[in-house]
Amino acid sequence: MLDARLVVERRSFRLDLPLAVHAGEVVALLGPNGAGKTTALRALAGLLPLSDGHLTLAGRDLDRPGRRLWSPPERRPIGVVFQDYLLFPHLTALDNVAFGPRRQGLRRRAARERAAGWLDRMGLADHARSRPRHLSGGQAQRVALARALAVEPALLLLDEPLAALDARTRLDTRAQLQRHLAAHPGATLLVTHDPLDALVLADRLVIVEDGRVVQEGDAATITAQPRTDYVARLVGLNLYRGHATGHTVALAGGFELTTGDAHDGDVFVAFPPSAVALHAARPDGSPRNTWPTTIGGVQRHGDNLRVQLAGPIEVAADVTPLAAAHLRLAPGRPVWAAVKATETRAYPAAPPARDARTDR
Repeated sequence: MLDARLVVERRSFRLDLPLAVHAGEVVALLGPNGAGKTTALRALAGLLPLSDGHLTLAGRDLDRPGRRLWSPPERRPIGVVFQDYLLFPHLTALDNVAFGPRRQGLRRRAARERAAGWLDRMGLADHARSRPRHLSGGQAQRVALARALAVEPALLLLDEPLAALDARTRLDTRAQLQRHLAAHPGATLLVTHDPLDALVLADRLVIVEDGRVVQEGDAATITAQPRTDYVARLVGLNLYRGHATGHTVALAGGFELTTGDAHDGDVFVAFPPSAVALHAARPDGSPRNTWPTTIGGVQRHGDNLRVQLAGPIEVAADVTPLAAAHLRLAPGRPVWAAVKATETRAYPAAPPARDARTDR
């Protein structure tokens, strides 16, 4: 198990990240650029010392500044798959994988036997004598994963492991990676900016912004109740914070939304872009939330178009190409927006109690 509080101070940036990952668990660390994901990974790998806090793995302290204790990377039971894989170009796939066990003290023959076993598990037995330049992107990724797992790590770190792959290779490799992670007995931390990688591969998500955890939980919890604009964009929701009185939520600037959920106090209100209907004139009928607005921008989004509405609140709406043509949507065009109260979700703005596993 990984039990850590990673505190790293670098110039004007401070990372303060409590983190716990159990054996057999896969945790995804997500956040925007500059949030501290790479700093956290480097601190765990031993490439960056902690300024404060602690790092304990499998009951052993690896970094505890208060006691002037620090373990170098080569003495940590940690395997790392870097974004660009960083395979040794002059070594074969077999010797790349055998490198770690050799550093651990295994004799050449034993290390190569272990490496051959891992390549076989990865479906790469026929590529054991290939050098990295002769491997495809997916094959190189699997060699890098085998190299990390061959040292039998207590913690496996994955740094954007699928980012360098094309879309088709990424799909196949993600499925293979999922199977290998499920069989890994140690803890796994996946650092990524891709929500699909996180949702498919991880048991739990930790969202970090500006060096701090802003939300964590399983995928269902995160996607149902985002707590920051970044998380809302990540899961594809419109998100607003306001003060609720019953079914009415007052937002900044005096705008009000009617919600299907009744609350009193500070709340978040969320609804998907697909819940927003656009009309050329004020609509009749049931929608409780109706307001005039203008088109801020239009872009393709899958089979539909994603329309950005400029005010009085910023909203994303999804419409079909046929509807867009009928409305003659273009930046600056006035339209009416409508959202049914039953399509919204309102929930308390106060964050839930932190998982006890991270408060060690």
